[in-house]
Amino acid sequence: MGKKLKKMKVKEEAKGLKGLGHSAKEFLYGMAGHDMTRFALKTRGSMEHLFILITMGDLLGIPILPPYYSLRLLPYVVPQISTWKRRMLREKDLTDALA
Repeated sequence: MGKKLKKMKVKEEAKGLKGLGHSAKEFLYGMAGHDMTRFALKTRGSMEHLFILITMGDLLGIPILPPYYSLRLLPYVVPQISTWKRRMLREKDLTDALA
């Protein structure tokens, strides 16, 4: 029975070290991946701004696309129009570019 208890303790210690190593690995990945994730989300947001500007620019007085195509895309863009107009017409500051 003594051997069995010894083996169980050794397994528990190995499991604890593996868990610690796994936690450290996830922590380091989170530190490295967080910046990339924020950059990807920021890029996605700017691409969405550009898309809506090109398709719905007439709302701001910038006719880029013929109205026919804008009307075809309107059902997909309607939920985002109010926040988009607010973001586009908001005053920009130097600190906005740094964030």
